[in-house]
Amino acid sequence: MNLLSVAALGGLYTALMLLFSIIVIHGYKLAKIGYRTVKKKLPPDPPKPPEKKPEPVYYIVEKKKKKRTKAEYDNPKEIKFR
Repeated sequence: MNLLSVAALGGLYTALMLLFSIIVIHGYKLAKIGYRTVKKKLPPDPPKPPEKKPEPVYYIVEKKKKKRTKAEYDNPKEIKFR
């Protein structure tokens, strides 16, 4: 009879250890999820005013027309697209 109670006690301890480990693991997972949601609910930073980007400027460079000389180029002409 003594062995039966020891075996039953071992089964009880095993069941308690299983229950304890399940509670700890699920508690950790729920705490992790809760921490993420608290982090997301913080008030956002005030929006920054959008900076106006300068319009791109394109240049066309024309080649000077001279006979038998090295390639020389005129000053670039500014073109704006709107």
